[in-house]
Amino acid sequence: MLKTSLTSVTFRQKEPEEIVRLAARAGLDAIEWGGDIHLPPGSPAAAERIRQCTETHGLAVSAYGSYYRAGPDEDFAAVLATAQALGCRLIRVWAGAQGSAAMPPEERAALESRLRQAVRAAETAGCAVATEYHANTLTDTLDSTLALLAAVPGLRTFWQPPVGLAEAENRRALDALSPAVESLHVYHRDDAGEKRPLAEGRDAWRGYLAQAAALPGIHYATLEFVQNDSEAQFFQDAAVLRELVEEV
Repeated sequence: MLKTSLTSVTFRQKEPEEIVRLAARAGLDAIEWGGDIHLPPGSPAAAERIRQCTETHGLAVSAYGSYYRAGPDEDFAAVLATAQALGCRLIRVWAGAQGSAAMPPEERAALESRLRQAVRAAETAGCAVATEYHANTLTDTLDSTLALLAAVPGLRTFWQPPVGLAEAENRRALDALSPAVESLHVYHRDDAGEKRPLAEGRDAWRGYLAQAAALPGIHYATLEFVQNDSEAQFFQDAAVLRELVEEV
């Protein structure tokens, strides 16, 4: 089953209350709250306020979008406590700060160890950890992501289409990752990486969302980027996303 969501980082310049109102007005189901601006880790009181505001407007929290990179000096306990106060099960993290080809084997092994610790801590608290499927991290390729998932039992993943890859290649990657996929980040970019209206990518996204809808459980299709960071474009993209989710 698919539900719709919005990343708060879509509108980094707006206050949480504004984002909640926008998501509710657009008819979305949830918000993924970002840890870079709107809710930094270690702020449980702020997390509780945001949770109450979100729920008051009839929305759920789809994930806590932390920017934890499993570095040696980072505190996952603060991330987990914030997610718990936010009332969400899923914690998004990044798999390091280097691409898979650039990371030395010993650093990769250390990062995998820290991710295993984070996953165990989250599971004890009834939460789950999922990596962003993203360039310049260990999840920058399908093969590296699969290797990371195998090395860290219980780790989950988000999925999004890398810029410049063909639809068939993206669908193959989504299929290969499907046992571990939690949610999808939804946007449309051209081959140069420029943000475009989601309607221009409707056909590709219909296929991606159909794949995700076939997975067991509840998964969120979460709008992440909109052209010109525009509210008007956001409402158009949200309408397209809702239509696509209903179709699949």
